[in-house]
Amino acid sequence: MSNKGRLGILVGGGPAPGLNGVIAAATIEGINQGYEVIGFRDGFKHIAAGDTTQIKPLSIRDVRDIHLRGGSILGTARTNPTKSEEHMRNLFTVFHKLGITALVTVGGDDTAFSASVVRKRSNGEIKVAHVPKTIDNDLPLPGTAPTFGYETARHYGVQIVRNLMEDARTTSRWYLIISMGRAAGHLALGIAKASAATLSVISEEFRGRPVSVDEICDIIIGSIIKRKAEGSQYGLVVLAEGLIESLGEKGLLAAMPEGQLERFGKIVRDDHGHLRLGEIEFGRLMKEFLTARLEKLGIKMTFIDKDLGYELRCADPIPFDAEYTRDLGYAAVKFLRSSDADKYGAIISFVDGKMKPLPFEDMLDPQTGRMQNRRVNVDGEAYECALAYMIRLEREDFEDAKQLGKLAAVIKVTPDEFKNRFGYLVGLK
Repeated sequence: MSNKGRLGILVGGGPAPGLNGVIAAATIEGINQGYEVIGFRDGFKHIAAGDTTQIKPLSIRDVRDIHLRGGSILGTARTNPTKSEEHMRNLFTVFHKLGITALVTVGGDDTAFSASVVRKRSNGEIKVAHVPKTIDNDLPLPGTAPTFGYETARHYGVQIVRNLMEDARTTSRWYLIISMGRAAGHLALGIAKASAATLSVISEEFRGRPVSVDEICDIIIGSIIKRKAEGSQYGLVVLAEGLIESLGEKGLLAAMPEGQLERFGKIVRDDHGHLRLGEIEFGRLMKEFLTARLEKLGIKMTFIDKDLGYELRCADPIPFDAEYTRDLGYAAVKFLRSSDADKYGAIISFVDGKMKPLPFEDMLDPQTGRMQNRRVNVDGEAYECALAYMIRLEREDFEDAKQLGKLAAVIKVTPDEFKNRFGYLVGLK
């Protein structure tokens, strides 16, 4: 063992482009600073069970050039070791046996919480640095600093959506894209805005009030009617998957007859208590609801639903994330070598090109163990711009008699009937 002990590296949560960049940079800098580096396979999963067979000593040769590749050479898992005292004991037994004196974790807020517990329970014997990642971009980093992986996910998401937009135009149909984004709509909105999608619907626009399937359907139907009034028979809407949590179990159950929710998946939660959104076929659910509602309005429309996210998580990082993750991995080791690492564990961030360690105690809610989500600022000009280029019903559509008449004619109702049916979407009683 080196005189500085051993540096452990592990990855938790879902994949994101750039994971290998952090692993590579932390490994290289760790070795250059005198550590032996140990990679733990699949996050906390194996070591929480006391299994030491899934570890890998890392050399500079092992990580050479991997920063340009997607995925993670160490895998990843969502195991939460803090749920079991036995798992925590196993964890520290493994760390003690291997001589781990410093730990770099890479993941979202759940992994950050587990890392903070390791730091606290070790009584300072293990220094901990956490590198935040998520393609959702919903962690509260300083200023507008993105979480790594987001820029790459948006980049490839835009390419996919542009292709589907052309397919929609060619075949005169609508696409319903469900974009990953549990707690915030950054990815859905970012992809929709950059690709000039017809419409995007995110949880933040409802400002915390109850949301119903009916209202989401009406927003989309309003867009379809407005497009048809303009002579366009196609479109593409990007829905943030976090709308499922905004609806909640009660909202989903209220939207359909008893027992019918099972047709679209199961209500399942992971080790950290989150709804497993991928278990619910939200796109298919919305497609069926929209088709039925449009038929009642006399509109026949072909919808194609597609989930967008898994295609993006292990993509090769674009140059932004390849560079950014090198900075983060390097900075994580630099923090571990600093005197501050003797005082606290930290989440690594950058401000104006300079490392800014954020103490766990300042970032994690002591009640939930999670970071506060960074949500889309729906009061800012960036969202205002996004709205301006979407096709959706606006107040002006109801105040202009000629426009209101055109919209009403699409579904063969009077202007007053149209206003009574859809006016609530723009604040009209």
